[in-house]
Amino acid sequence: MVAHSKRGVSRKAKHYKPEIYEGLQIPEGHAKELKLKVRELTLKPQLTEDEIKGREGTYFTEKDANEILDEDVDVYGIDPSSGEKKLLARFRKHVLPNDLIKIGWEAYYQTAASSRNRGAAAGPIQHDSNYWKKRKPVEVNGWSARYKQNGKLSKMRVNNNVFSSVLGYFEETPFMGLPCRLTSYTQKYFEQYKHGLPYIEAIDSVFKRLIPDKHAKQLSAASEKSRYRITKTAFSSITVNRNFRTALHVDAGDFKEGYGNLSVIERGRYTGGATILPRYKIGFNVRTGDFLAMDVHEWHCNTEMIETDADKKYNRALPKIHNNSSDTGTLGGDQLFTRISFVCYLREKLRGCKMKDTQAYYDRIQFHPEHGDMKKRKTRKA
Repeated sequence: MVAHSKRGVSRKAKHYKPEIYEGLQIPEGHAKELKLKVRELTLKPQLTEDEIKGREGTYFTEKDANEILDEDVDVYGIDPSSGEKKLLARFRKHVLPNDLIKIGWEAYYQTAASSRNRGAAAGPIQHDSNYWKKRKPVEVNGWSARYKQNGKLSKMRVNNNVFSSVLGYFEETPFMGLPCRLTSYTQKYFEQYKHGLPYIEAIDSVFKRLIPDKHAKQLSAASEKSRYRITKTAFSSITVNRNFRTALHVDAGDFKEGYGNLSVIERGRYTGGATILPRYKIGFNVRTGDFLAMDVHEWHCNTEMIETDADKKYNRALPKIHNNSSDTGTLGGDQLFTRISFVCYLREKLRGCKMKDTQAYYDRIQFHPEHGDMKKRKTRKA
């Protein structure tokens, strides 16, 4: 079990609409004590690097895994070139406290916005989706395409529209004329972002206890540029996804000596959504309150999320909390349940940022990283 954050205790209570809690899948009982010694699995890769890379951007199912794990477990893989044993993942069930799960839900249930730039993870271009029906995809290359709309050809290549946003910090983006910065979605949901930090700090706490060597390296790297760090954690960024079935991919831009930290919060009922490592034919049933530390530089993806007839009946009775328009064609928007996933990590390129290039931008948005707020501060008279 993770110790409670003082941040969550001291913050003034805020009232949220009661309907957001209906159907929230909070686990029964208290969070479990975090176990360091658990069952171990050591696996050999079942696909070569060329074979797995050839499936990049495609979907996998639970049949592509020999086992979907639903228990505390450490999973190791054998490197085929060196024969060395390496850690692939550490998985723990219900170790995040229920009150912090509730805070995380309040803060982040609505922060995943539509995105067309998730690369291979967004999956093969789905021509029958409403998004692509309004555009004529051309130059299709697996998971990306340009398109014609109103007789004009797009300049950019884009992917399927999915719910995915980055909270926290992001590196310089020259084509947008933006320096290293607080992301636009963090600015839009800044109060919610701050409210949910005890949940993110709890994830960091589990990371520190489960993989102390990796955490120490990542924390040290994050501390080099503390103004791009999320509070006192080893994270700079959080990718928040909603109802996003990822296709086969490896994460890009993450600190190579660190680890990705995955958790989910769910509302409503569904089955599936397992996180799998197809090369090793193993998967993890990550549900609300669970924690998965994973080598995100290994090929991974999610299985389909499915509603049974009984699930649909239950979910239809829940109040609507998302303003989804089917016209946008955002994948997952037509599903009646909500699965929010959090991937907490350190973005490698932030280590090379120069605060002087960022300061003018922060002055413009009135963000004060040393105090963690976005309000205008009064200056003392001399």
